[in-house]
Amino acid sequence: MSRTEPRFIALAVALAALAGFVDALAYTSFGGFFASFMSGNTTRLGVELGSGMVGNGVMALALIMCFIAGVILATVVGRAWEKWRQPAILALVTALLIAAAALAMVYPGAQVLLLLAAAMGAENGMFERDGEVTIGVTYMTGSIVRIGQKLAHALMGDKDRLAWGPWLLLWLGFIGGVWLGAKAQANLHWQALWLAVVAAAVLTGIAALIGKVGQRKVREVGQPPQ
Repeated sequence: MSRTEPRFIALAVALAALAGFVDALAYTSFGGFFASFMSGNTTRLGVELGSGMVGNGVMALALIMCFIAGVILATVVGRAWEKWRQPAILALVTALLIAAAALAMVYPGAQVLLLLAAAMGAENGMFERDGEVTIGVTYMTGSIVRIGQKLAHALMGDKDRLAWGPWLLLWLGFIGGVWLGAKAQANLHWQALWLAVVAAAVLTGIAALIGKVGQRKVREVGQPPQ
């Protein structure tokens, strides 16, 4: 993240907040299952199977598979529209959230959560370099590890003493989104999903503007931005 432009860091924080918002809706609506936190669903998979609760275990596994499917879709979309990769991926995320919100209006069941998991998987394809994800916007364990590592480096005298800051912002963005999601679910129930749709659509537009500026820089400077 130290080589990431501030505008992309801000976008990553906003996406983490969106992921937290959606995760809160999923968790509070489906008895402790997650839309973006696959470590939690993996733990549930093992616990439920170990406890003989096969149905819940199957649900946890289905969520993990849908999350992976979202990652695959984002990778395919990103390669197909390479010059507009970020807005194209966010358009995919928005479409999946629209499908989930629309389905929730007529049939608020487990299928809604599966669509949300796919959307959150796709969201993780936003920041990639050389085929590897550089910023996992739903992976807060990794962000917390990075905070600890960067703080340790600062304490040992590394030049960039504030390298932990962007990772802290990412975590704060996520937890802020979770707080908003819990509040929205308590007041709006499934209708709160439409707030996530609006947020994703706005972020798609912002990503498109960022991409346009980036392409202009490529034409003017002759090299892509960092």
